[in-house]
Amino acid sequence: MKLKHKDLLSIHDLSTEEVLKILDVAKKLKKMQKEGVPHEFCKGQTLAMLFSKASTRTRVSFETGFHQLGGHAIYLNDKDSQIGRGEPIRDTARVLSRMVDGIMIRTFSHDSVIELAKYASIPVINGLTDLLHPCQALTDLLTIEEHQKTLEGRKLVYVGDGNNMAHSLMYACAKVGMHMVCASPKGYQPDPAVVKQAQEDAALTGCTVSVEEDIFKAVKGADVLYTDVWTSMGQEAEREVRLQALHDYQINGELLKAAHEDAIIMHCLPAHRGEEITEEVLEGPHSVVWDEAENRLHTQKAVMVLLMSGAEL
Repeated sequence: MKLKHKDLLSIHDLSTEEVLKILDVAKKLKKMQKEGVPHEFCKGQTLAMLFSKASTRTRVSFETGFHQLGGHAIYLNDKDSQIGRGEPIRDTARVLSRMVDGIMIRTFSHDSVIELAKYASIPVINGLTDLLHPCQALTDLLTIEEHQKTLEGRKLVYVGDGNNMAHSLMYACAKVGMHMVCASPKGYQPDPAVVKQAQEDAALTGCTVSVEEDIFKAVKGADVLYTDVWTSMGQEAEREVRLQALHDYQINGELLKAAHEDAIIMHCLPAHRGEEITEEVLEGPHSVVWDEAENRLHTQKAVMVLLMSGAEL
């Protein structure tokens, strides 16, 4: 199995074996980093990081991670690059392909990422789009495995807006045999096309992917409770409407009691305390959000090593 020179646009595009390989390499790289073992598998390489959306975790984890791998990362936002002045994505893709070894992009339109990958001759990594957030979902699998020991047969319940995070978690769970329920109100449920694809993937691994409006019915027997902000970047004008529509879809102490007693709480951050999650739960003993945040570093390093260097670990 070789991932070198491939793109990571969606977890749906990966095989189960490829997902597990990324997780395995992430665990090895994390151990090496904790033990102070040098792991410069991308020494001499350059990563271009294209940002159209604000970022804390994505920028710091990719930039720090690539530095630890011995490479050099270049940060480019819309103000720093010609993309912001209207240069076509296909032109940027072909120019960067002749200068750097890989591209990470965090932007709004998923179609832009698809076009970038089509014209680039180097690996393209989707750092986030309005449709998908694959690096975060892979990170979440690593975090769940660390705390729950196994992935297959576990049940993850996503609560709230059926957004890019819900979509990628559906794909991720389906690939590793985890049951996934998205608890969302009508009008805020995930893209039906994504649900259908995830269900097809789930049929191959013996798990289920579903959408449920009844939040307490959804969380029954859950091993993982997951949420995200109700108003994502670019939706600020809808904030008040969203707060009202999603008001009852909050992870709080009462909802936690309906899950397994050893259930873990996850959030991709940033968190809006008092909206999608309460302070007591986010800071409580079931929360693993800080481990989850750290694991962005290790998982994305695994992705970069596998796609850009092809090193065998």
